[in-house]
Amino acid sequence: MSRFDDELMDRLQAIRAGGLHRQIRQLESAQGTRVRIAGRELLSFASNDYLGLANHPDLKRAAIRAVTEAGAGSGASRLISGSLMPHDALDQAIARFKGAPAALAFSSGYTAAIGTICALCDSSDVIVLDKLVHASIVDAARLSGAKLRVFAHNDLEKLQTILRWASGAGSARLSDSGQGDPRPARARNVLIVTESIFSMDGDRAPLREIVALKESFGAWLMVDEAHATGVIGNGGRGLADELGVGAGIEIQMGTLGKAVGSSGGYISGSRALIDFLINRARSFIFSTASVPAAAAAAVAGLGLIGAAEGDMLRGLLRERIAQFTGGVPGSVSVPLPAGAILPISIGPEDEAVRVSDALRERGILVPAIRYPSVPRGRARLRLTLSAAHTAEDVEQVLEALSAVRAWQV
Repeated sequence: MSRFDDELMDRLQAIRAGGLHRQIRQLESAQGTRVRIAGRELLSFASNDYLGLANHPDLKRAAIRAVTEAGAGSGASRLISGSLMPHDALDQAIARFKGAPAALAFSSGYTAAIGTICALCDSSDVIVLDKLVHASIVDAARLSGAKLRVFAHNDLEKLQTILRWASGAGSARLSDSGQGDPRPARARNVLIVTESIFSMDGDRAPLREIVALKESFGAWLMVDEAHATGVIGNGGRGLADELGVGAGIEIQMGTLGKAVGSSGGYISGSRALIDFLINRARSFIFSTASVPAAAAAAVAGLGLIGAAEGDMLRGLLRERIAQFTGGVPGSVSVPLPAGAILPISIGPEDEAVRVSDALRERGILVPAIRYPSVPRGRARLRLTLSAAHTAEDVEQVLEALSAVRAWQV
């Protein structure tokens, strides 16, 4: 091997030694509650397809029709070769769904975060993040060049301290570690970014209180509704809708590859915000548009989520969540989830992998989540429920978790 490959093999060995090695496993079936891997059917609790729409016939028909009418590919960026009808329809469908003046679809949630935050903020600004926000948001904040501050998860007191500092009225010695950072001149703009439902812990942000704080300090607020979209709120419009604070949030972000059943990400907000992103979001300007089939499937998914069928599916999902939380051993404390994410804390990385492997031997797919997705030593099983799961599926995973002693780890 070359010196290059030798170096990479050394790094890979260190990853393995830390219990952090990952590999891609090929699915031999469609994504769903039952999947086939290496010739074996597994009951899956690994997908974010919360409403079971990824294989819904309406989404499939919409995708096939889009391929027939608009082709397999998009050709180039929407600003270069023109915007295909499925993409325009998707922007409009997102805006209607969110009750916003305008919206813009991106090829992924990651590119939505990168493009938006880097377009809005630079070295004259301060970005304030909840400690548990998604990696795409952290990466975007770093790439923007803004001064970055992090508050402990859902810690409103720490958030207020940072906002006071950023306004030029607080402590002169505040940093990420709480030490040694002279107070700068008042930031030009302050952007707070949080998730509504957090992707690893499954809990919710105190959005009402965060909105009140950002208003009192004149900050901007960006909320990622990725794991709330389709699941929470009137018509599945998210936590901001459920709490009635949408009007106080300048930037709402979400994904189309979870409950919506397709792929991509979006930003919704004012017409001025969307026009600005079209002109300044580099991940939009310089990326080929998503394939027409994905856009058309997302439009169909949003339509189902906001209709009576969406209400029915959310009802089924709530039943499965209640069944799971009510079925764990009495000695185990499982917090009532805000959405469909049910984390089971394990701790050591190698033990989380062991339990996940043991479940797989019993025919159940539940991923072990490890660093860097969660802090070192705080590995967990991340079990996600879907409206497509049956009551028997939930009983099966509860029995398997008890059998492999996941609760006792």
